Amino acid sequence: MTGDHYLKCFIRAILAGMAISIGCCVYLGVWSFNPAERWIGAILFSIGLFTVFTFGLDLYTGKVGYLFDNKPAFALDLLIIILGNFVGCAICGYMMPAEAFANNVVPNLVDPKLAMTDYFRIFSKGVFCGVLMFIAADYYKQKQKYLGAILAVPVFILAGFEHSIADMFYFCSAGAYNMEALIFIIIVAFGNLVGGVIIPLCRKYMYETPATKA
Repeated sequence: MTGDHYLKCFIRAILAGMAISIGCCVYLGVWSFNPAERWIGAILFSIGLFTVFTFGLDLYTGKVGYLFDNKPAFALDLLIIILGNFVGCAICGYMMPAEAFANNVVPNLVDPKLAMTDYFRIFSKGVFCGVLMFIAADYYKQKQKYLGAILAVPVFILAGFEHSIADMFYFCSAGAYNMEALIFIIIVAFGNLVGGVIIPLCRKYMYETPATKA
């Protein structure tokens, strides 16, 4: 791979981080006005994944499921992608700090995450989110339709699952640049990876040839 490849990948990743951050903002905005209508914000959050799919941006949770479908060098792509996603989230977090949202909604979301010490629970929430993100990404890849995103995004939010890139924005918006936030993100990102590869790995085993698929 050339340096130009990685630079383009990094730029696409920054834009993807910003797209997910916009989804986070609309979710926080709805929550700040009326907590009872968070489900509306959860649906509107899908604008982030819609943007990623539409413009072919590089989002960690959308790419990690294909880790074992690519050459080992793809792992470096994933590292660059997650770093670029963070830069995009950091930019948006600086532009939309916690004070931009009413009713102390950002600390109410972030503080419980930072207080969690059950790492297996954090990991598990990341796994389930990873499964959903692969479903959304692979459905779009195969069908060129957004139904997967529209369904998967509200489900992971309302179920309380953890999306590593969304969490990056929440922490950046809250100014939570600390070890607790870093550990939380690393665990969630690993969970997203494990969840993301479950279906593709099982699919390789379950279906001997493409013709056997239902």
